[in-house]
Amino acid sequence: MANFKIESGAPITLQELYPSSPFFMEARSLRVTGLLKGYSVETAIGVIEDGEKSLKINTQHLRDVSFRVGSVYQFIGELHIEPNNEAILQARTGRNVDGIDMNLYRKTVELLRQFLEVEDNINMVE
Repeated sequence: MANFKIESGAPITLQELYPSSPFFMEARSLRVTGLLKGYSVETAIGVIEDGEKSLKINTQHLRDVSFRVGSVYQFIGELHIEPNNEAILQARTGRNVDGIDMNLYRKTVELLRQFLEVEDNINMVE
């Protein structure tokens, strides 16, 4: 039996997802949050937006999630990079997070990253 480990989705903001970013890697597990700007039932592709940035989300494997344009969603999945450097997240889970304070969420992601960086430095010393 194959030993397959599913990585946790690294929480990022859409502003951090660009070609030279360390998060912009094929099959990288990510957690993204944004406003659903569009959704196609036929293709199961949605587009989320946060500020000026957007990301396509492939929702074909999601069940029991109803999508409403204008609502805020959070997805965890693997990033796939198209030949033209366009990214699409293959979602393995998704949820509606209407009511989330996006400014506070962005700050939380930043603080979490700082905490994990300090923790990694402490572990390296030990």
